[in-house]
Amino acid sequence: MKILFIHQNFPGQYKHLAPALASQGHQCVALTLRVKEPTTWQGVRVLPYGIQRRQGQGIHPWVHDFDTKVIRAEACFAAACKLRDQGFTPDIIVAHPGWGESMFLRDVWPTARIGLYCELYHLSGPDHTGFDPEFQPKKGEAEALRIRLKNLNNMVHFPVADMGLSPTQFQAGTFPAEWRDKITVIHDGINTDMLVRNDAARFELPDGSVVTRDDEVITFVNRNLEPYRGYHIFMRALPRLLKERPNAKVLIVGGDEVSYGARAPKGKTWKQIFIDEVRGRIPTPLWENVHFLGRIPYDHFVSLLQVSRVHVYLTYPFVLSWSLFEAMSAQAAIVASATAPVVEAIEHDVNGRLVDFFDQDALIQQVCDLLDDPEARERLGLAARAQMVEQYDLQKVCLPRQMKWIQELHDMEPGKVHD
Repeated sequence: MKILFIHQNFPGQYKHLAPALASQGHQCVALTLRVKEPTTWQGVRVLPYGIQRRQGQGIHPWVHDFDTKVIRAEACFAAACKLRDQGFTPDIIVAHPGWGESMFLRDVWPTARIGLYCELYHLSGPDHTGFDPEFQPKKGEAEALRIRLKNLNNMVHFPVADMGLSPTQFQAGTFPAEWRDKITVIHDGINTDMLVRNDAARFELPDGSVVTRDDEVITFVNRNLEPYRGYHIFMRALPRLLKERPNAKVLIVGGDEVSYGARAPKGKTWKQIFIDEVRGRIPTPLWENVHFLGRIPYDHFVSLLQVSRVHVYLTYPFVLSWSLFEAMSAQAAIVASATAPVVEAIEHDVNGRLVDFFDQDALIQQVCDLLDDPEARERLGLAARAQMVEQYDLQKVCLPRQMKWIQELHDMEPGKVHD
């Protein structure tokens, strides 16, 4: 097969799938903004393209997002035409459409099968973007209209897609019913061989001290520290949590930027806003037990999970973080929000503990209960790992299913709906 991957930050979600296909002898090519010069990565020919056009002035704010995506789609279209003119005709195109790049590729290769990574269809209302009233834009009824227009990119892509792939049932379920029969749910996969319990694990803190599994370690991990991932809820729980557990070490991983949702007020970060909110209620000796680690190398992240006594994961109803499954694979005891994407993976008191996203008292109580109950931690951790091995293991479960999905995409007639 000739396979073209489209991802603005390749390999992204294809970091296992693309090399696996290349290793089988398939001709794999990727178009991406990530590199500046052509290169080869694990058997995949990676080609760059650039964006020439600037965003127009006077764009209506409701379609600002779509304008950006069309600009990227135009740039990718030009790169695809050049690739076509050089003689490359893919059998299938595997694309993450989230940034718009793959919008016009059916026009370049009309007979190629197109498979999309279906990350999310934007929905308004209290179960989705209206979930947290504290951070709702003050636009009233008009906000639902803006959210609807964020799906213009999905609306352009899906009529030309042959199949879709989504990592969770929750994410697939956000898409309209008429599209769901195109979508297969297969998770990206967890390396359960690497993410294992390690009784000898050590993690060095910024001050040079070291924590191990003998220490009372509470971990909280986001890509960026922001409300969409419950950072504000966790921080507001800290004053009482630290008072209840004065010996606990709280290790917080995450950057200062924004991955999802609204940006912090100009000149501020969500991280610092909530530090400032709670700092006055935490005595300095206890505050010294809180360690903001920023973004850390992956091997350090694995060690962090391996020393964690209780791992806290909070999220709006949104894309589920890999870090939750990675913590479960490492046999951590989890306290998580009982939001829709999480309950797909965690059953209360079976393989973790669930609390209402906004209930700080319940969060504190569950964390403290687990810190005091090694038998419960062991039971929940073992069940969490067993689930990851059985349902989400990269090499034995998810990657073979993804490879099968690729073959089915190749074998189907363009325009036919996948069963």
